[in-house]
Amino acid sequence: MDIFDVLTMIGGLALFLYGMNTMGDGLGKLSGGRLEKILEKLTANPLSAVALGAAVTAVIQSSSATTVMVVGFVNSGIMKLSQAVGIIMGANIGTTVTSWILGLTGIESESFFIRLLKPTSFSPVLALIGVVFILFSKKEKKQDIGQILIGFAILMFGMETMSGAVKPLANEPGFTNILLMFSNPVLGVIAGAILTAVIQSSSASVGILQALCITGAVKFSAALPIIMGQNIGTCVTAIISCVGASKNAKRTALVHLYFNIIGSVLFLALFYTLNIFVHFAFLDEPATAFGIAAVHTIFNLFATAVLLPFGKQLEKLAYLTIPESEEEKKEVLSDFSLLDERFLDTPSYAVEQCRNVAVKMALLAKEGLNMAIDLISHYDEAKAQRVAELEDIVDQYEDELGTYLVKLSSRDLSERDSRTISILLHSIGDFERLSDHSVNIMEAVQEMAKKEMEFSNKAQKELKVFVDAIREIVEKSVVVFENEDADLAKTIEPLEEVIDDINDELKKRHVKRLRKGKCTIELGFVLSDITTNFERVADHCSNIAVCLLQINEDSFETHEYLDMVKRNENTGFKQMYQSYRTKYELPD
Repeated sequence: MDIFDVLTMIGGLALFLYGMNTMGDGLGKLSGGRLEKILEKLTANPLSAVALGAAVTAVIQSSSATTVMVVGFVNSGIMKLSQAVGIIMGANIGTTVTSWILGLTGIESESFFIRLLKPTSFSPVLALIGVVFILFSKKEKKQDIGQILIGFAILMFGMETMSGAVKPLANEPGFTNILLMFSNPVLGVIAGAILTAVIQSSSASVGILQALCITGAVKFSAALPIIMGQNIGTCVTAIISCVGASKNAKRTALVHLYFNIIGSVLFLALFYTLNIFVHFAFLDEPATAFGIAAVHTIFNLFATAVLLPFGKQLEKLAYLTIPESEEEKKEVLSDFSLLDERFLDTPSYAVEQCRNVAVKMALLAKEGLNMAIDLISHYDEAKAQRVAELEDIVDQYEDELGTYLVKLSSRDLSERDSRTISILLHSIGDFERLSDHSVNIMEAVQEMAKKEMEFSNKAQKELKVFVDAIREIVEKSVVVFENEDADLAKTIEPLEEVIDDINDELKKRHVKRLRKGKCTIELGFVLSDITTNFERVADHCSNIAVCLLQINEDSFETHEYLDMVKRNENTGFKQMYQSYRTKYELPD
């Protein structure tokens, strides 16, 4: 084996790892966060948790990704540690699917139909289909499928390139001697663990081992302990991901580690004990790609079957390693914990979490505004303080969400997720401003209460009409935002126009009362503060609705849109405007 073979092997390895990553990303986009939601909800039963963990990992082709995701779920409080145990075990089973697919590269036969099963026979066709989908299809789903097909073809081509490059090693005595060292179970386990820890993928390290089998120098006696080590090494990714996380998240990573270590020790102890009496002849035979896939699967099935009944004990072992503190027992997780850094590696799910947190922010902003409006008719100091508290909370939501969304926007996102992020980034500022206006209204009413001022009966009746219109536009805006309802969004602007008219009319009426001596200048300032804040609340509601329409209808200019909908020939807008004018007519 010369330097050119080494370079070819490195190139093959690079293609193999890149193909695996590309295929995983495509599968993640195609799932659109649905698999993660299933994981989150259907984990009450240990057996169903194992099945789900296996299914999700088989689809996204990475036990590390599944485990890191689960660590994030536990860290954010979405999932309990007891629920995570089964998924982790299932993930180990699901990851063996990759080794069976890679085993197809070892098929040797003169039969035309059997040769068609070799990835080198069909992967070029898949690559071509993938290229066609990516270059010529405008549908995002087909482009994701194209990415998966190309990723699979690159992976297989990399596997074949590695296998061809290492073939000359069969005649290298030095290479054979090194592999004989790994027949020692301890050295084999260490080697497998280090290799997998470095490349952070058990599927990839098993694939490398399968590629080495082409030399014929890798015997099952060396391959067996290496495979055990590979299962242990894959835990490194989850351990790294839990740095800075909650104690429960760290315990989740420890459960993964303990499961693989205990499973490996039990499997090797049982196997080598039986070997003393049975003398397994296959240990001295050259390992095959399918043979390695079989060992990989048998081990993970064995470990799961043996340790699943002891899931509670694994959980207790994690708690013994990281004891529960008194503070932790009392800890209440906030919504911000849903914005976990680990979810950034699964953008579709992270976007969904951001939506959930943003909707909670919108509801809090609405609650604060409604509470501030209630103070106008009946002032309550405790409610006034609550309005101020809600404003602080909404500010925190905007800071946390804004920072997280900026990080998320730099990831590889689907078109739908990019659109959702744009809506969220534009809208959270408007909801934060709603809460600012809530405080302004509360302070104006607070001033009235301190100075024992009161609006006239006529002013109160007029203000009630204004309040009803504001409550409706805020309620509709939150629903529009929560459901991304474009049809409802089109009803916001006509109502906003009516609110502008009400504000102008109230100012005129106030000036008349002021001239007649029916109202004081000081009370007029308070009324102006309240109505101006109401009008600005409506403006922000309009911004939220227009943003949704703007992004969904391929980014028209906001001012152009508003001019268009308000033109006289726009009968739909005119009808809705007249309907709202009638509904919110000020009393004479």
